[in-house]
This record gives sequence, structure tokens and C-alpha cells, in this order.
Amino acid sequence: MDSSPCLWWLLILGSIVHLVQQPQLLQAHRFSFTHHPKGPFTNVTKHLHFPNFLNTSSLGTNFPQLKFLGDARVSEEKGVIQIPHSSSSQADQPTYQVGRAIYSSPIRLFDPLTLTPASFETTFSFQFTTNSIATRGGNGLAFVISPDEFTIGRPGPWLGILNDACNHYKVFAVEFDTNHDPQFGDPNDDHIGINLGAAVSFKTANLSGANISLHNSKVHRAWITYDGNHKHINIHLGLDGNPIPSKPILSSPLNLSPFLQEYMFVGFSASTGNSSQNSIHNILSWNFSSTVQASLHVPSTKICHRNVAHLVSKYSNTPHTNPPSSFLIFVALLVLSSVALLSFYFSRIKTNTSIALLFFDTKQRPMLPISPRRFTFAELYIATRRFDKAKVLATDCRGGSTSVLYRGTLVNGCQVAVKRFSTQFLSSARVTKRLGDQITRASHPNLPNIRGWCCDGREAMIVYDHYPNGSLERWLFGIGALPWTWRLKLVKDIAQGLSFLHSKQLAHGNLKASSVFLDVNYRPVLGDYGLDFFLPGSGRGSKGDVFGFGMLVLETVAGREEEGLLGFAREMFEKGEIGRVVDERMGDRVNSEEAVRILKIGLSCTASESGRRPCMEEVVQCLASSSHSRPMVL
Repeated sequence: MDSSPCLWWLLILGSIVHLVQQPQLLQAHRFSFTHHPKGPFTNVTKHLHFPNFLNTSSLGTNFPQLKFLGDARVSEEKGVIQIPHSSSSQADQPTYQVGRAIYSSPIRLFDPLTLTPASFETTFSFQFTTNSIATRGGNGLAFVISPDEFTIGRPGPWLGILNDACNHYKVFAVEFDTNHDPQFGDPNDDHIGINLGAAVSFKTANLSGANISLHNSKVHRAWITYDGNHKHINIHLGLDGNPIPSKPILSSPLNLSPFLQEYMFVGFSASTGNSSQNSIHNILSWNFSSTVQASLHVPSTKICHRNVAHLVSKYSNTPHTNPPSSFLIFVALLVLSSVALLSFYFSRIKTNTSIALLFFDTKQRPMLPISPRRFTFAELYIATRRFDKAKVLATDCRGGSTSVLYRGTLVNGCQVAVKRFSTQFLSSARVTKRLGDQITRASHPNLPNIRGWCCDGREAMIVYDHYPNGSLERWLFGIGALPWTWRLKLVKDIAQGLSFLHSKQLAHGNLKASSVFLDVNYRPVLGDYGLDFFLPGSGRGSKGDVFGFGMLVLETVAGREEEGLLGFAREMFEKGEIGRVVDERMGDRVNSEEAVRILKIGLSCTASESGRRPCMEEVVQCLASSSHSRPMVL
């Protein structure tokens, strides 16, 4: 017992010396959003131009601009990219080959500040050839936008797009498929499709009725145009040398934001199947251009003079006129150590009194895992690796304030999500109390497990559990077709979580598929990852939540998110054909009567007049009953 105070005091003294010698470790990185003011917006553009792939002095012998993975190569004889390359296809085992050819440098395709995807255009000419008389074989080619430059996807029907259907892989692809794989939802063996984080296309176009086919040796040209502002994609397909067709072969609303990181890699992937007459996928030319908005970082109005003086004294050969005073350091050590000793003395008298120190807390008093606690700035600063940009999960700029969500790891190894608010959020001294009070009130299996918060006058942060299974948006729109039983359970669980939230006079504020997360048991959690903070107030805002829930119900049953989905559902309801809204991909595995009943509940929640919408308690009762306990009001 006698040695503990001495050891404790030595640890304190060591921490004090470390902070006195290097004070910039804490203050240099303790910034608020106002310390780095945003300047005017500008456009970041990128242009790639490959009229061919012949070895020229401008491209270099080894094509440093391109990176080839697997069985992808450049044919020096023909000046084209080949996947698989011709020498490989003549080998003893020509089946199940896969390769990628990508631009070797990442391209900025997403603005994390405004959550806006880039607009891009790409056109390329390609040709499918074989070394045999047969014209059919192989599986196909895909234009891909992937998060890294070292992943080789699976061969066969996967087209090299991704290598694991169970892991979330942020990839976008447009496939040109020459094989019919019913297990992947292919309409036939001659189609194009749009893939979002999956080998299953969420939208396809059958080429049999388009007077064009991929099953010949002709040189085709594809044009892919994506509008990031309006979130819409157009795909044209024709013969090389001809003008772009007037009508796209595939056109669809598309939000790429959930499948993009700030920087991505662009290129091609292709694969062969189990046929001995597999195709060689040739890319003859390629152009790509992108434009994305970015905010200029203007110089801050504040200057860290202490840091400048420290660097001058460290690196300059010129004697500094005001060297650090050893006497001042000694005085600071004496004062701080005295404060530490007095605090320790009184803590021995009053065991319930905490020690308030001005340096990093290395350990916290043990608390129950289910009890939210107050985190120090230092803990979250370390957990997020100094709020590293690579740890950013989402950014929200609505409501006159900014918040950024970071992925972090606590010292005990727990994965967390840290939501950091801008200084505009700290509008009053009551924010700290309101933050803590409301956190302790929102405890439900379908609400995020909140580990705690941090409020120190200049910082406001909330700490949640991190859900590695991702959002409902990924599972509902990006990975095949969810079974009906799972969709129904999701709707019921979300309704119960929202009803509980409203019973505590709290409003979610932005309910949608991208804000609902799945825990380790794939149970939905109404996350607050990119949302406004929970707002109190006698049910105010709850009717907006009910509308958001209704839209989420329509999207869950329909299996798609489109701007015109609500209008289409209302039109079908009035015509008595509401069953046409149900996701066709579920086939006969859906209870049609039950699906129609759930759609009617969703339409009731999206009534134009907020006063005609049911409360969430009524919705929960309707979902639990075999038939409606209240008439639909549309």
C-alpha cells in the first residue's frame, strides 16, 4: 500500500514532463470545424485517353498508367488489352480464368463533405474473340469502379467483379455478359447489367430485342454516362465507328453514394467459365472523364505561434532570442505536481471524489458495459487516430451544422463509431446535460447501443457501437433479393424501434434505408450515423418519422428506391393493382396477400396531410394483427 502513492506520483510527474516538453501534442490537433474554414467550391476533373494500347514513347513499354492483375495483359502485337491474354487461353487449362486491367492511380469520385458522387463519362471499344470456330463461350466483360487495386474477383459468372458475396465490397460495375446463369438472375446469355456491390445485377437489359448482339466478332462500343447531381445513369451500346445511338440500351435512377469512397480505381474485369471455347475479351480503346465538387481549404485566421517557435528553435541554426526558460519549466512542474499531490491527498479522505487533472486520462473508472459514460477528448482522439480522414464513415451538413462520423477502436479493442459535431451544435451550455439525459433515455434492441458522449466546451461527440454488417440499403438494393420473411421482420422491428423512440418524445429525423443498420444477428438498428441529433418536443417531428417509415416500407416491399415509387404505388392502389409494386425478384416465395397488406400500411403512413397519418403505436398494432384494425387513409 505504501508503494502505490509513490508509483502513482511518478506516473503523474512523467506525464507532466511529457506535456510540458511537447505541449503541441494536445493543442495542435484539438481543432473545431471553424479552425479549418471551407472556401469556395471548385470542380476536380480527371481525363484518361487511350486511343489504343500500342507501345509508344508516351505510354512507355510497361504501361505505367495501367495495372494488370491475374490473366490480364496487353497484346504487343495487336495493341489491345486482353483478358485473358491470348497466350494464356492457349494453355492446357483455358477454363476459369480471370483478370483486371485498371488505371494505376486512384481518381476522386466522391465528395465526403456534401455526400455527392462524381459525374463521369466513359466510352470504350471492345471485341470478343475465340481461337476456335465457335462464337459462343466465356462469360463476359465488365467496366468496374473498385476501392482498391489489388483485388481479383472470382472467375465464371462472377466476371471478376468481386470474390466474396458475404463481405461488403464497395464496387460498381456495368457488365456485358455472354453467359446465362439463372442462379445470378441473368435474363439470357446476351445482356448488360448494372451491379452494385454484388455479382447479381440490380437492373438488366436484354439485347435480343435491341438489334445488337455480343455473340459475334464485331467491334462494339459502349458509352456509360452518370450524372452525380441528378443520380441517373445512361448506357448506350453500338458498333465501333458508328455515332452514339439516340436511345440508351439501359437507363435508370441510381445513387452511387453508398458504393463510393472518396478515391476509387477505374478499369475492366473479365472472366471465363468452364467451356473449352472461352472468349478472349479485347479492349481496343478507352476514354474516361470525371468531375466532382470539392471545397477549397482557405487559410485559417489563427496561427499556432507556439508551434512555429518550437520548430524554429528545433531546426534553425540561428540562435533564438527567446529560448525556452528552464526556470519556467521548473515552476510549472512544481505547481502541477503540487496540485496532483493535493488532489491525491483529498481523494484519500473522500473516496468518491474524482481527480481532475489537465492531462490525458490513461484509465477510466470501471463502469458497466450497458451504462453510457462520458469519454475524454483524448480517448476519442486516440481511438480515431487523430480523426484520420481514412476513418470517416459519413458526413452530414444539414440543419446549419456539420457532423462527421468516424470509425474508431477503443483501448479495450471495441469497435465504435464516433459522431463529431461542429461548433455550431454547441449553441448553449445546456447541450451537455441534454445530451447525457437523452442518451440514457433511448435504450431499445432496435436503437443503437450508445456507449457514451464527450462534451468539453468546444467538442460534442457521441459514441456508438459500430455495425460491420452495414446498412439496410446495402442488403436491400445491392445484394440479390432478400426473402419475404426477412423483409417482413425488418419492417416490424423498425416500427417497434420507432414507436419506442416516439414514446420517449424523441424524433429520429431522417429515417431511410441508409440509416438503418444491421447488428451481428442481422437485427435492424435505427442508427444515428449520418443523421440529425435526436430532438425532443411533445411528438413534434414524429409525423415526419411516420412518413419516412412509410417510404421505407414501400422500398422494402418493392426492393428498389426511386423518386417516383410513391406516386407509382398510389396509382396502382387506385387501380386495384397494388400487387404490381411487390418485388418481382422474390417470385412465388412471397405471401402476396400479406405483402399487399404491408404496402397499404406504408401508403397510410405517407398520407399527404400529416394529421391523417397514424402514430407509430397504431402501426405496430396493425403489423401485429392479421388484418387492419383501422381503415386506410390515403
